[in-house]
Amino acid sequence: MEINLEEQFQEKIDQEIKIEPRDWMPEKYRKTLLRQISQHAHSEIVGMLPEGNWITRAPNLRRKVALLAKVQDEAGHGLYLYSAAETLGMSRDEMLAELHSGKAKYSSIFNYPTLTWADMGAIGWLVDGAAIMNQVPLCRTSYGPYARAMVRVCKEESFHQRQGYEIMLTLSKGTAEQKALAQDALNRWWWPSIMMFGPNDDKSPNSAQSMKWKIKRFSNDELRQKFVDVTVSQAEILGLTIPDKDLKWNEARGHYDFGTINWDEFNEVVAGNGPCNKQRLKARVDAWEKGTWVREAAIAFAEKRAKRNNNSTEAA
Repeated sequence: MEINLEEQFQEKIDQEIKIEPRDWMPEKYRKTLLRQISQHAHSEIVGMLPEGNWITRAPNLRRKVALLAKVQDEAGHGLYLYSAAETLGMSRDEMLAELHSGKAKYSSIFNYPTLTWADMGAIGWLVDGAAIMNQVPLCRTSYGPYARAMVRVCKEESFHQRQGYEIMLTLSKGTAEQKALAQDALNRWWWPSIMMFGPNDDKSPNSAQSMKWKIKRFSNDELRQKFVDVTVSQAEILGLTIPDKDLKWNEARGHYDFGTINWDEFNEVVAGNGPCNKQRLKARVDAWEKGTWVREAAIAFAEKRAKRNNNSTEAA
């Protein structure tokens, strides 16, 4: 009797058995995971840039330390995710080469500028809030290394979201000028945040297959709706107004209706034509090139130490 590997693979998925690196998997499953995990890793690394820009300009020492810790967390998230992606047979150098060439994508949200300190609050509250909606279900994704990496990522992201909301709360309860800064940040980050969930389901060609393989657990539109429903009440507590004239509670649906997303803007940013695309990519390429000597020194030291240890073993 001939064994159908694809059927066996799908049976494991349906039974909630994690797929591990040495298990057989369809090539399309492997490529889908590589694209998603590497894009996620790239987003964490590029996402350090708009916030790192404010570390030296934070309003007090407590804010500096908290923001520095957050940026450090994001570097760690990138490390976990690159490591998970490497179990699928692609080296970190290859993934970074694709990022630097523009072939690999990262989240469109990180191509917007951070103009004021209030943007640190909006990013934590909205961007990390949207990330949590996306990422908590990934703790149950079908690929074991990815799922396990996401457990720690999500714990840390929850702190980032609370940190951002606390910044917005402080500003909204401050002077009229401070509250205006918070409202301005909300105005600029609201729509890019709800674009983070990706295209509408009918425009997302890979979504159905990813859900069948349980890489994803919810569709883009489901997650976007959940984010809007949760965030509206948070904005009310802040005393801030979400910049959407069409936003209203729909009693029949039990959800908020919201306005039409500007998908032309989304597509332009994804295509590399956003406000900071070139700036972000240049910063990453420059950091890679300037760090060449550090990587080469580390490799040389490791080889020297390994040789010394071998010589010691042989002498004994």
